[in-house]
Amino acid sequence: MEKIKTGDGSYTFINPKYKEVYHSVSGAEEEAIKKYVEPTEITKLAKKGHIKILDVCFGIGYNSAAAIDAILKSNPKCKIEILGLEIDNNLFDAMDELTPVFKSYKYVKKAKNGFFENNNLSIKIVFGDAKKTIKDVKEEFDVCFFDPFSPRKQPEMWEEQFIKDVGSKIKKGGVLSTYSCATHVRINLVRAGFKVKDGPSIGRRAPSTIATKDF
Repeated sequence: MEKIKTGDGSYTFINPKYKEVYHSVSGAEEEAIKKYVEPTEITKLAKKGHIKILDVCFGIGYNSAAAIDAILKSNPKCKIEILGLEIDNNLFDAMDELTPVFKSYKYVKKAKNGFFENNNLSIKIVFGDAKKTIKDVKEEFDVCFFDPFSPRKQPEMWEEQFIKDVGSKIKKGGVLSTYSCATHVRINLVRAGFKVKDGPSIGRRAPSTIATKDF
């Protein structure tokens, strides 16, 4: 995969199949923090002492690494459980080339074989088609990072049924964050039981989307 430098000095990759980057070219690290971690108010949740995160289309792991950093800074004793869904099990080999600012990225890399556990942190990666693997997920989550490639390039990941399947794994009051504000995406989120609002605009004019599970 081709590695590229983004606007904040961090690096990401271009996916050869979809011809899209795993994070915004305006700043890969910035996007993870500003579009996913901060809008879901993870630091407030950390005060409760236990957070469960569903990372749909885990990719190169920046979103989860940024979340772990923020949580542990807010509450070093917080128990963190992350479940990542990812189709490409070759990404972890490529991740060896990356050295982002996130201190917890070293833990993400150690989940290469599908699982890492250390003290109060556990990271589990389920490899395969997320539209299928989501059906086997039994637990519920406080936060969801929803980060497929664009609806134009990967429309199947934004379909109503898949979003409903993801939504069924989010606790009432839980929060989903995604970079897309496409009308049909927001309609599908509403149909899945979410209340939607604009998230931050980072690297483009359009806002991202923050969705709170309503029922």
